[in-house]
Amino acid sequence: MSLSVDQLLANPDLHETVREQSRALLRVNDETPKLAAVFGTQQRWLLGHLAMGQYFSEVAKGNPEPVILMARYLEQVKTLGISSVNTADAFIKEMLVYGIALNGQTSDRRSRPFIPAQQTIAATRRWVFIHLESLDRMDGGHRLDGFEADESVLARLHPEITTRAMIAPELRSPPKTWSLFTWLNNGGIVMDWLMLGVEPAEPGLERVPTQLRSVPELAETFRLSRTHLTRKLREAEAIGSIGWEGSRGRSVMWISRNFLHEYHTTQAHKLSIIDAACEKIGLR
Repeated sequence: MSLSVDQLLANPDLHETVREQSRALLRVNDETPKLAAVFGTQQRWLLGHLAMGQYFSEVAKGNPEPVILMARYLEQVKTLGISSVNTADAFIKEMLVYGIALNGQTSDRRSRPFIPAQQTIAATRRWVFIHLESLDRMDGGHRLDGFEADESVLARLHPEITTRAMIAPELRSPPKTWSLFTWLNNGGIVMDWLMLGVEPAEPGLERVPTQLRSVPELAETFRLSRTHLTRKLREAEAIGSIGWEGSRGRSVMWISRNFLHEYHTTQAHKLSIIDAACEKIGLR
């Protein structure tokens, strides 16, 4: 049986595991910030994984020249309600401009085929690697051994992850505070950075200190609009999810116990989905 959300939440190593996961994802951002920005908001995360899932499905079928067909991609975007067709179309055009995606080859150019660049495939492999590492740490499994031993595993595993993620309400419509950040450019990275600085706290502690002391510094580090970031932080403050030990924006920021639980729960749902995909293809 794959790991359930309840099992993951009950695991005493969950907090340290997701901190290590955050550290690894932040390294990806440092090394390839433009590529990491593809998944910088919840909507872009969904759009990007949907495209990669379609590509890897073609690879797994043995197609010698796998491509993603724009019409089919946009149809799935519309069916799943991820974004408007125009938003998705603009997203792919942006990926082509930055070389994150490339024009593909088919006999019918009207189908507007495209493929992920090699760096994008490598980044997706790394994303899967990071999360399999988290799962192995949680239960002592050997998923990574199988993943690294057979290069074909990625093409079979990623579409299974995508299929589940696209219909999971916990990932499509995350909790209130999480949602404030995930619709901010690089908001997911900001949360990873915040949680990396959260030390294990006493169970009864309602206000958990973070490493954040300067909002302007945070905005500069992750190339964010200072005004937009400040507005999001104030929205989070208004619902009691964050606060400041001293003057707002220039002292240690704390997060609420509920916000920390939201983060852990959403990560647990994501890891549970990935583990279910592992079980489906026999990678345990």
